[in-house]
Amino acid sequence: MPKKRGKKYIEAAKKVEAALASNGNGGLEPEVACQMVRETSISKFDATVEAHIRLGVDPRHAEQMVRGSVVLPNGTGRKVRVAVFATGEKLKEAQDAGADYAGGDDMVKRVSDGWTDFDTAVATPDMMSKVGPLGKILGPRGLMPNPKSGTVTFDVARAVREAKGGKVEFRTDKFGIVHAPIGKVSFESTQLHQNLAALVDALIRNKPSTSKGQYLRTFFLTATQGPSVPVDVKEAAKLHAAG
Repeated sequence: MPKKRGKKYIEAAKKVEAALASNGNGGLEPEVACQMVRETSISKFDATVEAHIRLGVDPRHAEQMVRGSVVLPNGTGRKVRVAVFATGEKLKEAQDAGADYAGGDDMVKRVSDGWTDFDTAVATPDMMSKVGPLGKILGPRGLMPNPKSGTVTFDVARAVREAKGGKVEFRTDKFGIVHAPIGKVSFESTQLHQNLAALVDALIRNKPSTSKGQYLRTFFLTATQGPSVPVDVKEAAKLHAAG
């Protein structure tokens, strides 16, 4: 059965529909969408704003899997707990940079015992032979360090600062859709727009060479529990040129 929506949700959805009707092209300009997603948030808490973007790729083919990261200029609005797998000088470097957790064999054992109380993991390349087997625990949670996202590196201080400062990792799901946070409802619309531009720029820069035709297919913004706000994909694509 269809999910029954509350009165606040229905009213918010009508507001989106009215804006689309006056716009007439199936999606709002990015700046307008960023404002609309804030105005139609129905949560009592500071809701997260997410972008859901379907790309013109076939994720069944490895070469068309879009994966990368971007440092949002205004951060994500959430506290990020960073765990670093390192030893020696790199361990101290991670601690000095503000890592919430840092360790070598001791932390590998802790994770192997089931501990995953962190949001991002960073590892030095020499630790990956020990961190690799943790993939069955970290992988499903999206916590596995990866060279493509810059989380397998000897520059642990930079990786920690970026994670703390608003770095977002993205990858296409099995339907070719990228889901990524771009901030909070409490952000100014201009802040959300700047973060959205950074995300779109990163996605287009990571476009697979084998991807043909229109790359940005569908584009929505949504706040936690709120209605989806369609974004004009042609206008969204222009954010790359502006970024």
